[in-house]
Amino acid sequence: MLNIIICGAPGSGKGTQSELLVARFGLKHLSTGDLLREEMGKNSPIGQEARRHIEQGQLVPDEMIARLLAEAIDKAAGEFRGLILDGFPRTVTQAEMLEEMLKARKLDIGLMIDIDVSEAELIDRLLKRGESSGRSDDNIDTIRKRLSVYHEKTKPVSDFYRKQNKYAAIDGTGSIDQIQGRIVKALQEA
Repeated sequence: MLNIIICGAPGSGKGTQSELLVARFGLKHLSTGDLLREEMGKNSPIGQEARRHIEQGQLVPDEMIARLLAEAIDKAAGEFRGLILDGFPRTVTQAEMLEEMLKARKLDIGLMIDIDVSEAELIDRLLKRGESSGRSDDNIDTIRKRLSVYHEKTKPVSDFYRKQNKYAAIDGTGSIDQIQGRIVKALQEA
């Protein structure tokens, strides 16, 4: 089973590359953001609790996200050739939680793919996305804040997987196909 984490700053192309990997390898893409939005849309107890945290400007607790992810992994078991985890882990604490969760299911992470794009390129991509999609969070102030939070909180996760020899930095510049080729090469070499 091929289980990978796809990581990268906002605007790095994680979603696009995940879609291609799903099609190519028969993987299940699990985005914690999508899982949370789904639960809030269903107005489930966990969705209601998540909404309370978000409305108060707080992060959804790690334990809640881990519980949602565990349920999604259990639901996907046997249906796919592996998983792409997107949006989790974002901290070393979450990475440790993920390791325990997977170990209990006799699974592990094969590789963390970190799509690396320069800050100037990320800002340019996000501003263009904001113009074309109308996303209110794609403005220069919010973009800079999101990038700062990403570098502060998420980058240490790279070291966690680097120490386990489960890390691949991927150059995220060039065409979508060029980037996909680099990712596939890294997966084949892992």
